[in-house]
Amino acid sequence: MSGVLETNLTSLPFLHRGKVRDIYAVGEDHLLVIQTDRLSAFDVILDDPIPNKGKVLTTMSNFWFKKFGHLMPNHMTDIDPLSLVTEAERPQVEGRSIVVKKFKPLGIEAIVRGYIIGSGWKDYQKTGKVCGHTLPVGLKEGEKLPEVLFTPSTKAPMGQHDENISFEQAQAIVGAEIATKVRDLTIQLYTQAAQFAATKGIIIADTKFEFGLDAQNNVYLIDEILTPDSSRFWPAASYQVGMSPPSFDKQFVRDWLESQPWDKKAPAPRLPAEIAQVTADKYAEALRLLTVE
Repeated sequence: MSGVLETNLTSLPFLHRGKVRDIYAVGEDHLLVIQTDRLSAFDVILDDPIPNKGKVLTTMSNFWFKKFGHLMPNHMTDIDPLSLVTEAERPQVEGRSIVVKKFKPLGIEAIVRGYIIGSGWKDYQKTGKVCGHTLPVGLKEGEKLPEVLFTPSTKAPMGQHDENISFEQAQAIVGAEIATKVRDLTIQLYTQAAQFAATKGIIIADTKFEFGLDAQNNVYLIDEILTPDSSRFWPAASYQVGMSPPSFDKQFVRDWLESQPWDKKAPAPRLPAEIAQVTADKYAEALRLLTVE
């Protein structure tokens, strides 16, 4: 399958290659962020790309950042990424990159859950709780939660697994005031996004946000938001309680990987072309549904 697995620009200083994004310096206080077609599952980067995934993620993130720009400041700028690279480098950048303001990332992932699924479902089955939140007895897999839950996690180094933590632990990492602000913003953003997506036939079961600080400790929304990589998107028409619903996100790849004899350590199994293409189609359909007028 064709796709951009990594970029190699010489026009700008290279800074970092993450699970999905390649990052370059733009002066002292801006970054060029390129969304590649890499896919990470169970914190392992797969060797096979998802065609056009980076362009879909960039377009979708930009859509949400603009839609919710009135709620809180974010890292977006109006700088054209193509103006920063050579003509030969433009195919690596075009449609899959943004220039953002540089902030100091917080040391936690801001995860919010509206439905009980994934690791939250597994925790609930064992303990009746999710990240310290005691839940009613008798919930079923995929069921809507009585209230939206903020369930932060650590940010593990690449190749290691993030760990769910309590709100008290999050306060210890980033401070009580910032943790409280991040929790409230996360729930507000999720609630409004979920309400909007519902009008488009999509259930956002859960998602994660990342926040950063400027020199004055003001909080900004950064990274990507509300994409199939950072969220569980379910088609409302086929949603049923008591199962893991079909999804528009990378859960399709996770489910395939779960069926393979694999210990969830690198390297991951090679992805069949048909699995990669179906996943690409799911990402593209989610973008179409959300952004069509």
